[in-house]
Amino acid sequence: MNIIGSAVVLTVDDPALSARFFVGHLGFREVLVAQGATHLSRDDAATDIVLRGGGGPGTSQRHPPTQVPAVVSYTVTGIHAEYERLQREGARITAPLRRELWGEWGLQLTDPNGVVVQLVEWIPPAGA
Repeated sequence: MNIIGSAVVLTVDDPALSARFFVGHLGFREVLVAQGATHLSRDDAATDIVLRGGGGPGTSQRHPPTQVPAVVSYTVTGIHAEYERLQREGARITAPLRRELWGEWGLQLTDPNGVVVQLVEWIPPAGA
């Protein structure tokens, strides 16, 4: 098998609202909007995002309220500058920039439909 691309498919209440979040704050662009789905992509190594409206044909039920929603995680560079930019833009930051014991800086955003986006930057080990 030779995988040449990847996408995460998320079922949300309002795909257009999530699309605006991913385009406006995370640099995605709309590739295709058709039949209640929006396909988002970037020109770098990020996994594509496909947003589908809940309850339509071919979609599953949205997660029950007691379950944690999907988490999309991206490893980035320049996370401190990204954190400042996201704050200026008014993005919903649900876990502020912090340094973790296992060697990374991380922050968490949540889109208007409850999709959690984690941004992380690895810290080189001491002496490396």
